Amino acid sequence: MANVQINRSIPTRLILKALSVGILTVAFFAPPSFVFAADVKNGEYVFHASGCGNCHTDPGKKGKDARPMGDPLAGGRPLKTPFGTFYTPNITPDKESGMGAWTFEDFRRAIVEGKAPNTAPYYPAFPYASYTGMKETDLQDLWAYMQAQPSHARKNQKHDLKFPFNMRGLMHGWRFLFFDAKSTGESDQSQSAEWNRGAYLVRVMAHCGECHTPRNVMGAMDWGQELAGNPVGPGGKIPDLTPRNKNGIVTWSADDIVEYLSSGMTPEGDFAGGEMAEVIDHSTATLTTEDRKSIAVFLKALK
Repeated sequence: MANVQINRSIPTRLILKALSVGILTVAFFAPPSFVFAADVKNGEYVFHASGCGNCHTDPGKKGKDARPMGDPLAGGRPLKTPFGTFYTPNITPDKESGMGAWTFEDFRRAIVEGKAPNTAPYYPAFPYASYTGMKETDLQDLWAYMQAQPSHARKNQKHDLKFPFNMRGLMHGWRFLFFDAKSTGESDQSQSAEWNRGAYLVRVMAHCGECHTPRNVMGAMDWGQELAGNPVGPGGKIPDLTPRNKNGIVTWSADDIVEYLSSGMTPEGDFAGGEMAEVIDHSTATLTTEDRKSIAVFLKALK
């Protein structure tokens, strides 16, 4: 009787084995979006923390250079630099002008490698030199959120760059000299979890160094002077966030920084203006209090 029971159980074991092999095969070959269920709510959080809406939506302008406000994420916002003017691209799900025809791998490559779907290198006006350290789960969640946004058919505007910077092929040399893939996402085991979270937010998602770190003559961030200010940043001089700036945030408490990132109010009762006000309204103010505290911990530890 015992032998009969064993023989009858063999088909069951074979079925279970076949199912296991099938599941592992699907998990191995399926795209990440299939294997891992995306958290769209976290994707929205990453979207705001990373400032995607700020750059990829033209806010419009009054006065001499007046232009109407653009559709959300449809691009067209001018970014004036010493090398010329860049115009941000359409990142809506539109199949012709946006990312509607992209795969997740196209998106991942763009964010962390700075390459277009055809592998052409992007200019570093797109902050992939900071985004390169973004976590895979955050990338997947961000992709899911952006795919769910309204589509707009605005065509992308060509950059207006000075010679020789209008020669995109030169970017291959720039990348060889200055781009270090994944570098910004490295954690420091000698630091607390709170410090590391703050470092991730500042260095990667919020990409604060893109404005607050000085650049060399080729437009690459000088990591030896991380967050030490930029005399020719967007909208003018960008302040030094390190203790070397005796009149800067070195005089602020961690709570002062948290308040500033939430409301834009300084300890003196003034309020942030210009592009920083936009960053606060649409990015840092959307963060949790815990994340703003982590940023404060990281900034107060700068040397």
